[in-house]
Amino acid sequence: DTKEKRLAVYVEDHPLEYGDFEGMIPEGEYGAGAVIVWDRGEWVPVEDPLEGLRTGKLLFDLKGYKLKGRWTLVKLKKSEKDWLFIKERDGYAVTDPPPWPEESVLSGRTVEELAEGKGPADRVRAELARLKVPARRVEARKLDVMLAEPREEPFRKAGWVFEPKLDGYRIVATHDGGLAELISRNGNDLTAGFPEVARAVRALPVPRAVLDGELVVPDAGGRPSFQALQKRARLGRALDVRRAAARSPAVYFVFDLLEFDGRDLRGLGLVERKRLLAMLLPPLGPIRYLEHFDQDGVAVMEHATALGFEGVVAKRADAPYRSGRHPLWLKIRAQQTADFVVVGFTAPKGSRGGFGALQLADYVEGELVYAGRAGTGFTGKQLAALRREFEGAIRKTPPCNGPLAWPSAEKAPARRVIPDAKGTTWLEPRSVCEVRFMEWTEEGLLRQPVFLRFRDDKRPEECARQAAGERGAPEEADDPPAPKVERAPEVPLTNLKKVFWPKEGYRAMWPWMEPYLKDRPLVLTRFPNGIEGKSFYQKDAPEFTPDWIRTVPIWSEDTERDIRYIVCDTLETLLYVANLGAIPLHVWASRASSLEQPDWCIIDLDPKSAPFRDVVAVAQALDR
Repeated sequence: DTKEKRLAVYVEDHPLEYGDFEGMIPEGEYGAGAVIVWDRGEWVPVEDPLEGLRTGKLLFDLKGYKLKGRWTLVKLKKSEKDWLFIKERDGYAVTDPPPWPEESVLSGRTVEELAEGKGPADRVRAELARLKVPARRVEARKLDVMLAEPREEPFRKAGWVFEPKLDGYRIVATHDGGLAELISRNGNDLTAGFPEVARAVRALPVPRAVLDGELVVPDAGGRPSFQALQKRARLGRALDVRRAAARSPAVYFVFDLLEFDGRDLRGLGLVERKRLLAMLLPPLGPIRYLEHFDQDGVAVMEHATALGFEGVVAKRADAPYRSGRHPLWLKIRAQQTADFVVVGFTAPKGSRGGFGALQLADYVEGELVYAGRAGTGFTGKQLAALRREFEGAIRKTPPCNGPLAWPSAEKAPARRVIPDAKGTTWLEPRSVCEVRFMEWTEEGLLRQPVFLRFRDDKRPEECARQAAGERGAPEEADDPPAPKVERAPEVPLTNLKKVFWPKEGYRAMWPWMEPYLKDRPLVLTRFPNGIEGKSFYQKDAPEFTPDWIRTVPIWSEDTERDIRYIVCDTLETLLYVANLGAIPLHVWASRASSLEQPDWCIIDLDPKSAPFRDVVAVAQALDR
């Protein structure tokens, strides 16, 4: 409200780290009492701020979670420290606005709750005890998230709830003893790339929690922008990441609570889990509760489409959380889209540059099958840039087989011929893109496909063809099968005649090595012909590295690309690395979850011609 005037007091300079502080300042110290982060965002001066401080009038824009638009600070003439904080007339100004949420945008606690030592954790813990929820941890890195099956049209049905479908990265977030992890659906650690969200996860006033949700970057209109999200995810330098966190902050919309304080909630019904989740999260900030709506999916779809969302996700209200794809969750897109593997491109015609169309394929029962080509949806810059990127992936033969009838024809054609194969430059099946299309033809080809975007967050193997369900309301689904039991993989060892350590071996040494290897990227020194043979350094995980091994992408300024480092978190990974002939394991001084913050220092003593007793003496002096 432009009529309101709030008192603002000029205070001494504070360290930047104080911007994240929430807690109690002891009596007798400056600013004593409870402190929360009421709002956070970007401050943008409209005029020279130093001149404004001198003349007593500061004009600026605020881009916060609560405060937005243009504001003014006007200095009171009778005071050296007191200013008035006033809203300027703009699109955010309203008459008689509703009261601001008083909760912190990080922890969700009010000043009074923090002062009294209270918070939502106590209420949730009491509810879990009443519900007799079993004590069991949920490990985010081992979790297969619950996925929705596709469906063509929205529906109305009692016992179902509907959420807007967001255009982002699926993230499982863990808060554990003040530490935070953001793990993608593919097992990639995105914590360092989105510090504003990780900070908010760490600030939750709970001992331990595992959340499931969607990470998005909103555009200027507040709609999720996948392109903006991809730009954020590709940043590698810590300075660039910090700038982007302020200028285009991400929001983590949470729709499920999987674990709280060592209790596994996955056996509870969805609505019950969300009720407990809503108790924990702040109303505004980098972490938000994703609202749902009962029964009327048709109305939700209309509103979601009008607001520019992808569609809706229908979920049965009493559904437990089960890993994998289940008919208890259904995704209904406003337009039919799917993800495809890029397997080639055709030559451009006329004045068009770059290439003509992308040749697409997807997996049908484990077989990579040609699906059609998309020639529209690209900008001129994309055509040229993509053509250059494709250069390193060219191959002589198609990586896929010809089209399969889908889904209504009874059998495949006798000859599965790829259209325009002679005019196609084939590519290794590495990239994934999303395509909008009308329908599948009986010949198994896409009708009117349009390129939408590349999907850096998906692997080619995930592009499995799915038919949309029948139109109309869904039938009652059977109880889902029990979740599969996670088993440690068996690592087949080869070249057993190459002995590295004749006595103890890596299995016996793992308990001593684990604290130094866990959560740290590795650089390998491999000896393929044994310790007496030649060796070479290797940073990139080999292409044949199995999916169960954790890797983390780290941007390299030298090569201008992500290098995929192995992270040795398990004994099985250590055995796999040893089987590659890697003897010295060079470990990063920082962890994968906080690359820009090294937490140890290694001093390398190189004695050359000095006696080894001098090395021992220096080492002992350093240890003191």
